[in-house]
Amino acid sequence: MNFTNILKTTKNMNPHEIHNRISDAVMQEIAADWQESKQKNGVCAAQANERRACYLSMEFLMGRAVYNNLLCLGLTDEVKKAFEEAGVDFNIMEETEDAALGNGGLGRLAACFLDSAAAQGYALDGYGIRYKYGLFKQSFENGFQKEAPDDWTKYGDPWSVRRDEESVEITYGDMTVKAVPYDMPIIGRGTKNIRTLRLWQAEPVSGKEFDFEAFDKGEYLKASENAVLAENISRCLYPNDSTREGLKLRLRQEYFFSAASVLDIIKKHKQSGKSIKELHKTVSIQLNDTHPVVSIPELIRILVDNEKLDFSEALDISKKIFNYTNHTIMAEALEKWDTGLVRELLPRIYEICLQINETFISDMYIKGHDAARIDRLRIISGENSNILHMARMAIYCSSAVNGVAELHTEILKTDVLKDWYELYPEKFQNKTNGITPRRWLKLCNPKLSEFITELIKSEDWAYNLDMLKELRKYADDQTIITRFSEIKTQNKKALADYIKKAEGVEINPDSIFDVQIKRLHEYKRQLLNAFSILYLYFGIKEGRIKNFYPATFIFGAKSAPAYTRAKGIIKYINEIAAFISRDPEVCDLIKVVFVQNYNVSYAEKLVSAADVSEQISTAGTEASGTGNMKFMLNGTVTLGTLDGANVEIVEEAGAENNYIFGETTENLRNMQNYEPRKIAASDEQMNRVLQTLIDDTFNTGNSGISGNEAARIFEELYFSLLDGASWHKPDHYYLLGDLNSYINAKLQINADYRDNRNEFFKKCWLNMAGAGEFSSDRTIKDYAENIWKI
Repeated sequence: MNFTNILKTTKNMNPHEIHNRISDAVMQEIAADWQESKQKNGVCAAQANERRACYLSMEFLMGRAVYNNLLCLGLTDEVKKAFEEAGVDFNIMEETEDAALGNGGLGRLAACFLDSAAAQGYALDGYGIRYKYGLFKQSFENGFQKEAPDDWTKYGDPWSVRRDEESVEITYGDMTVKAVPYDMPIIGRGTKNIRTLRLWQAEPVSGKEFDFEAFDKGEYLKASENAVLAENISRCLYPNDSTREGLKLRLRQEYFFSAASVLDIIKKHKQSGKSIKELHKTVSIQLNDTHPVVSIPELIRILVDNEKLDFSEALDISKKIFNYTNHTIMAEALEKWDTGLVRELLPRIYEICLQINETFISDMYIKGHDAARIDRLRIISGENSNILHMARMAIYCSSAVNGVAELHTEILKTDVLKDWYELYPEKFQNKTNGITPRRWLKLCNPKLSEFITELIKSEDWAYNLDMLKELRKYADDQTIITRFSEIKTQNKKALADYIKKAEGVEINPDSIFDVQIKRLHEYKRQLLNAFSILYLYFGIKEGRIKNFYPATFIFGAKSAPAYTRAKGIIKYINEIAAFISRDPEVCDLIKVVFVQNYNVSYAEKLVSAADVSEQISTAGTEASGTGNMKFMLNGTVTLGTLDGANVEIVEEAGAENNYIFGETTENLRNMQNYEPRKIAASDEQMNRVLQTLIDDTFNTGNSGISGNEAARIFEELYFSLLDGASWHKPDHYYLLGDLNSYINAKLQINADYRDNRNEFFKKCWLNMAGAGEFSSDRTIKDYAENIWKI
């Protein structure tokens, strides 16, 4: 492939045209290997009684494909050289697609898993939805989050291939739509194994695209009604489900991709000539959270209605095929559906769910369980049997159930899913999440990657991340630590330049970069971070905090459009940023930046430049987290609670090399008589910070707030913390209880960075050297060997 020739005529091309030309050339180059991989791990494997695994996920947060694919093919240097010869900036393609088909860790984990499976030669393919607009494009207007469509395919989608011939029809109670597959190659680094991510796009069935009769009558909207209703299914990720129509669309989405994927899996199995009764011998299906659990009754429906198996045999086959990954500790987040809605949209699926529920109840009675326990575990429960519990169905109908961090799995066993664990202890496993070192070190931090290769004298660490342990011996080598810190400084300067260009904000690259980037949710406690910044600000102003080393606090997060409190927290942080920036006494010591439209590509820049990784969720609320692993891999200390995978990070890197604060899961679980009002009243500095939610700190003529919207939102935040709300107790996520411990940890970081920079970077180095356990290669190998049997 001659990239120099490909780029010869790019002089007047825009970035999208250049991107498409490079991408098209790569797609042509890999076409033969891709087809061979499909054949080898598809029909041929089934004929040889070899299993493949299918990963069903509502989200695949893939990020920008072009740079990652060039890296995996070993073409980065060659293409860079061709760009230089053509006089074109290689980074120009950063202005192109960044497929935001996910909202956070769930979707990014799915993307990492596909990468790791391809790199290690495992037969794993993904199935999801090809959202037209993904999540949304975020901007700030007067400090408030504003959402706009993220039309990521506006300039084409060269990394996907439409497969019209493999389209299937999906039938609901009120309509039928067509599911059209788009295949995206997942290229294994250092191997010819190319896996497939199949994303389904919803379209009207043939003949229903447009109603000419209605159009001729002047009924123009009605003329396109079928197309709009069908295309809505794959238009946006996570529609607002606070209304019945929003709930209906969400259920349509889940059934749409689940049913299409099951049909595709069965079709590929039958092409091998195998009996449908042998389906479990050729495929294993992993359900990434509860969104695709509806694929269980769908498979049973097909086996019973189309393949004429009896229900018990169909259920038995399904139990051997499906596996369920739980991603939440909070019982209220376990997905449930109103049975009336299920009956309306999916009448046959509802009948199958009823049969599953009745079979489970019979099994329980046969095993001697009492009625009280059975009522607690019914798959369909509630007054008039009006609630369908998806997690319960997933556990009952799966061969394996896994948590995503050691602490998370233990909480599932001993608390959230305790009854289920006692019923089926053999099903429960732990699979601590991981990240791909290809994207999250080699791609995003090339200077550090080259330094690691130089010291280890091999590039094999990118496939065997445990090799990073060899770096521990350099922790006391001052020359090595100095070079490491110089690389960090270069990355910080690059990030500062990018933030100035993207956000119009200047930050000091010599300051401490303290970064919190993750989905905006109350349990992730961005508000705690905001409180701590104000605490530091007032402490500096009043002279209580002296010799404070300059720090830049960087936030990146999107709130769900209907999540009023989360959007209020964004507004509050932006008000803090503006307030401090106007104070000449403090603005050089504290800088707050909330970056807009945080996505995978922005994350790549942030994790490589951070000094401090904020992982501050309330202990016992975060299932795992993967952002913590990305920072760790790039040589960043964790400022965090003993929650999720933070526990294992501390075990690998050492508590002495991180900054842990806050109450433990056990203490919080056993805590009684927690009174946040009493705590606030007895702590003058804490109360001063809290009062900013209701006093005129951010409500003066100089603050930039217009109208009463911000004041109303801040007031609701204030009283929800101190008095609770109808659905939660006061300070539900223990912000005030952990605040002083958190601030002390922040001040310790500041002092360590100021007074002993080399020791601080030694901590960073040892975190990187201990990150081997958190490779998604390790996680996928564990799934492959102990769940999928592939």
